[in-house]
Amino acid sequence: MVSIRDASLPDVSLIRSLADQTWWPTYSPIVEKEQIQYMLDFIYSEAALAAVMNDGSQHFIILSDENGPQGFASYGKRKEDASIYKLHKLYILPNNQGKGYGKKMIDEIKTRLLTNGIHTLDLNVNRHNNAKSFYEKMGFAIILEEDVAIGPYWMNDYVMRLTF
Repeated sequence: MVSIRDASLPDVSLIRSLADQTWWPTYSPIVEKEQIQYMLDFIYSEAALAAVMNDGSQHFIILSDENGPQGFASYGKRKEDASIYKLHKLYILPNNQGKGYGKKMIDEIKTRLLTNGIHTLDLNVNRHNNAKSFYEKMGFAIILEEDVAIGPYWMNDYVMRLTF
């Protein structure tokens, strides 16, 4: 049985562990290992995760099955427009991809947003990430290309949008 729960500060080490387990297989084929390590340290340090939880800019959820936690997601209001939310993170452990867990996470976020009258969800995905096709199947469409500086590195992304 699959369940989704809200994450809180005691979960930051779990989220970091899930990020370590998902980022390397996801990004190693498309990004240099130094960049992956830099981004994990920058975005997924316990201090960085706690900061975005504490300031309310990202709300985290964790998906579990009978074997324990299998993935996480985070979402929050876009700074430029509070009527649009952004899916900041969505990662499922590699051995569980293709089981519908990502869809369950997106459906859960959509339900939560609809309760608050929100009908638009954006995300960034690396232009070479295989997850792009998953997001397209979920109804997201590319609205622009964006190059995002993270420290000395660049993420070459698509911005995708889902209206529901």
